[in-house]
Amino acid sequence: MIENIPFLSLSRQNESIRASLDQAYKRVMDSDWFILGSELEAFEHEFAVYSEVKHCVGVGNGLDALHFLLLAYGIGKGDEVIVPSNTFIATWLAVSQCGAIPVPVEPNIESYNIDPKLIEAAITARTRCIMPVHLYGQPADMDAINAIAKKHNLIVIEDAAQSQGALYKNKKTGSLGDASGTSFYPGKNLGALGDGGAILTNDDAIAEKVKKFRNYGSSIKYHHESLGFNSRLDEMQAAFLRVKLQALDEWNDARSNIAKKYTNLLKGSKVVTPTISDSAQSAWHLYVIRSLNRNKLKDYLAQHKISTVIHYPIPPHLQNYYQAFNKHHLPIAEELAKEVLSLPLFYSMNEEEIERVAKTILEIET
Repeated sequence: MIENIPFLSLSRQNESIRASLDQAYKRVMDSDWFILGSELEAFEHEFAVYSEVKHCVGVGNGLDALHFLLLAYGIGKGDEVIVPSNTFIATWLAVSQCGAIPVPVEPNIESYNIDPKLIEAAITARTRCIMPVHLYGQPADMDAINAIAKKHNLIVIEDAAQSQGALYKNKKTGSLGDASGTSFYPGKNLGALGDGGAILTNDDAIAEKVKKFRNYGSSIKYHHESLGFNSRLDEMQAAFLRVKLQALDEWNDARSNIAKKYTNLLKGSKVVTPTISDSAQSAWHLYVIRSLNRNKLKDYLAQHKISTVIHYPIPPHLQNYYQAFNKHHLPIAEELAKEVLSLPLFYSMNEEEIERVAKTILEIET
């Protein structure tokens, strides 16, 4: 009987560090302290060091991380923020939550990341910020983006939710702009056993602001100094993330090896495989191919017990919430939404599984 190949197997990954996760759980339970304690403080320090920044502030999720950063920089009603047209909707929602306006810019068709060559045409007198996304784990072209931002006096906030451990010119993503937000959703390269997120920055003042935002606008209990929310990375998730952080580079290396094997095995097929810039080292959060027969291919793989996912089937500008943008014609984002397909990619995926996925694709894409 043919076994199913899952799109993602967290159980295999977690099993490899099960004893350490159990110890982390016990440590938190024995401490009798579950919010804003020593585990979070330790993780924030360790992840800041790993990410090559001065401050890490743990929050409840990646969306809050981006939202709080925009608020901390004073971005609000009437302001404009340049965002990719091709991204998960959280990038846009963070802007909308501030009362600001997302201004979509199309991606480079090869990298799928925001195209710096198109950014300046989107800048107006109301533009305050550029928010590039390191999509699928590949860093955006940050030198070009930062140069544009400097020229126009704009803030750069990285959406690094998919790129933990990725490198751009030997520097970690999350350290390349003014600040960044990331996500520890379970499926991320560095995923919690629940939800979570973090803000990374070298700016002392921004770090202090977002610390207050996450905790009811308070730095001292019952003293509320600013607008506040309840969005804190809890002690249990911080403890689990401390364990997982130690394995992140090993896991990313394994993902990279799987990606290389896919690319080699799919040579000569009709599908378009990922292109990685010479200046970048992808975290390979996702391995995304493109096919003119995407839906047929997805169904065929499912029939052969191979699970795949579409990231993302509907671009943000065509979502119901963004009806004001529905009239925008963003052909590259729309084309990608019709063609992209993410293949199974996870730590401990074996040779037989990789070859079976590729062989099945080749059966109808050669």
